[in-house]
Amino acid sequence: METPIARASARLNRAVELIVAALMVALVLDVWLGVIDRYHFHWQLPWPETLARYLMIWAAMLAVSSGIARREHIGLTTVIDRLPFGLRRTLLMISDVLALALFAYLLWFGIGFATGGANKQAMIFGVSMAPFYAAIPVSAAVCCVQLILVILRDKGRQGEPATVEMPK
Repeated sequence: METPIARASARLNRAVELIVAALMVALVLDVWLGVIDRYHFHWQLPWPETLARYLMIWAAMLAVSSGIARREHIGLTTVIDRLPFGLRRTLLMISDVLALALFAYLLWFGIGFATGGANKQAMIFGVSMAPFYAAIPVSAAVCCVQLILVILRDKGRQGEPATVEMPK
């Protein structure tokens, strides 16, 4: 039975995945336009390369929370899998709390980074750099929320083999 916490995590992940998919579509179209411009039309558009960079940063940063939600981030489990259940569970919970601390730290300092970008201008676009720099604190905040949800959802039991009832 799926808990409300698991449903909230899944809904947040679905929303993030839709945003990342839209960013990737925009990235592909932008790069395609840049290639067509360079080799066919010779318009010499100055912005496709810069826009592609920021679209890729936003997509990659937001996608981290999907890895957290699905527990598909990199993990070295050779040693942890051999530990007794209680110790394994404790270590997994500690690693989740440490990851939460890391993303909270990134959020805290990312806010200053993004607000500092408000004073800088993107020469090609003629706008503030704040929306581009905001990828760091926004994605860190989403990661913090997602980590809290998966900590409450999994309670250190991630990586355990699923129990399957055999038919009698």
